[in-house]
Amino acid sequence: MGGTEINETLTEEEKAKRLEKLNRKIKKTVWNAINNYNMIEDGDKIMVCLSGGKDSYTMLDILTQIQKASVFNFELIAVNLDQKQPGFPEHVLPNYLSENNIPFEIVERDTYSIVKEKVPEGKTTCSLCSRLRRGTLYTAAERLGCNKICLGHHRDDILETFFLNLFFAGKIETMPAKYITNDNRFVVLRPLAFVKESQIQELSELREYPIIPCNLCGAQENLQRQVVKKMLATWDEKYPGRSEIMFTALKNISPTHMLDEDLYDFKNLKSKLMGDMKVGEEFDMM
Repeated sequence: MGGTEINETLTEEEKAKRLEKLNRKIKKTVWNAINNYNMIEDGDKIMVCLSGGKDSYTMLDILTQIQKASVFNFELIAVNLDQKQPGFPEHVLPNYLSENNIPFEIVERDTYSIVKEKVPEGKTTCSLCSRLRRGTLYTAAERLGCNKICLGHHRDDILETFFLNLFFAGKIETMPAKYITNDNRFVVLRPLAFVKESQIQELSELREYPIIPCNLCGAQENLQRQVVKKMLATWDEKYPGRSEIMFTALKNISPTHMLDEDLYDFKNLKSKLMGDMKVGEEFDMM
């Protein structure tokens, strides 16, 4: 049974209790990620990228709560990139942010037209759209004096990216919880790195965030990511808990038991016995 179906059967009191419990659990999970990767420090000015989707609303919500209760002194500013998608409800985010007393800025750039012009019909728009968004947001972060940028990717995104790279790119790589941009200007954070998408979905429904759908990528059901998402869902249905195990594996990597010679010096690996031998003695043992 999905979150919406569950919530429709609950009384207002039951919803409030469920919301409080879920919010506390997500906040604790986010706080663990912040501590594990030293994401937030005194004096940080953090740009929170707000798309209008459930993930970014949840990220902003939880970070705002942590800011109020935290021992750290840091600033948050929500930034939305208005990509000029047809029918985009421009009033929704400003109204929500103003009502919740959250500092914000709306950056306007018509990336929608660029993507529609450059990407052939039926092809994936995500790559170009992501590059255009990233460049625009980095420029905004510098102008606003932000040293860190928060993105709303969650645990499922990270796991899906791992399998996308494994199956289609031939590399072991995923979305890190924290990294620095190539030009060393910003530290990029993913505070929801340990949070399940199902928890975010339910919180979004209970909070009744004013969700804004993406007209560029939201309808692309045949994306490779959607295929991987369905595969993982099938595995979890057949083997409950498998996603948790696989995600834990991403935090338990042994370079000595892989095949990447750039991560471990296999060529010069010698046993103590071989290291003590004189040149030529090893051939006598063969």
